[in-house]
Amino acid sequence: MNLDEAAPLDPAPLEHKILRVPEGLAGERVDSALARLLGLSRTRASELVADGHVVLDGKAPAKSDRVLPGSILEASIPAPRIAVIVPTAVDNLRIVHDDDDLVVVDKPVGVAAHPSVGWEGPTVLGHLAAAGYRISTSGAPERCGIVHRLDVGTSGLMAVAKSEHAYTVMKQAFRTRTVDKTYHALVQGHPDPHTGTIDAPIARHPKHDFKFTVRADGRASITHYETLEAHRYASLLTIKLETGRTHQIRVHMSAIKHPCVGDLQYGADPTLSARFGLERQWLHATKLGFIHPRTGNYVEFESPYPADLQHALDLVRAAD
Repeated sequence: MNLDEAAPLDPAPLEHKILRVPEGLAGERVDSALARLLGLSRTRASELVADGHVVLDGKAPAKSDRVLPGSILEASIPAPRIAVIVPTAVDNLRIVHDDDDLVVVDKPVGVAAHPSVGWEGPTVLGHLAAAGYRISTSGAPERCGIVHRLDVGTSGLMAVAKSEHAYTVMKQAFRTRTVDKTYHALVQGHPDPHTGTIDAPIARHPKHDFKFTVRADGRASITHYETLEAHRYASLLTIKLETGRTHQIRVHMSAIKHPCVGDLQYGADPTLSARFGLERQWLHATKLGFIHPRTGNYVEFESPYPADLQHALDLVRAAD
């Protein structure tokens, strides 16, 4: 697939739903009741109410209005917006390796792996499109070739499949946990023990759409860590993942009360973050190793710390 050819799809018509409020939802806010009845996020339900797509007993409600048993909720739900790949070069995105099957990039902070609804910033796929790369057509149109991802706020190594064969093999390798993914994280305080494993299931946070948490009903998640450097205010860890859940390292470090320095979303101390000049979590995908899908040889790539993380680490060391 030539990424330059990606284009938005024609929107589908509105989907109209008529719902009777059951006894169990009596007294709930309109947005909360709508979210539970339709299986939507609370944020999405609130947007529908605010945009005038919801009627309660014949009248347009406020999202904080309360529903009564037997009330009639009507919702006109627009088709979901489609994320598209926009070719846009990223100045500090570095190509680490390129062959007929794979391209390995060193992703800077502030760049998403692929487009998504609500994200208007640069993406890895957008950069590759602007550079004329042809990527595997496998996967959803806006995620073609993506075999694993890094958060927007996390920098480091990412592989993208160029051939269909590489996509299939690499997806299976990540699924069966045969890829060596090594991260370095600067976390607050000193984990005890200094080397250990965090085995704690992760699920979406019940109150925040873009946050995750440790919960008994979550997906199995395993993180191994080892302390490389222990300093007065923070510890530098090397981390290896058995699983690849969204925000896994950030959630697990927060769960053991040692969040990544700078990670305000997961409980980092804002004063400490400011002291060390951080505007994002100190987390970097420093090494990526795997069996090459075509040659069968083991290949390994490394990435140095970007300037903002190196500067913060220097300040942490100097604070001793």
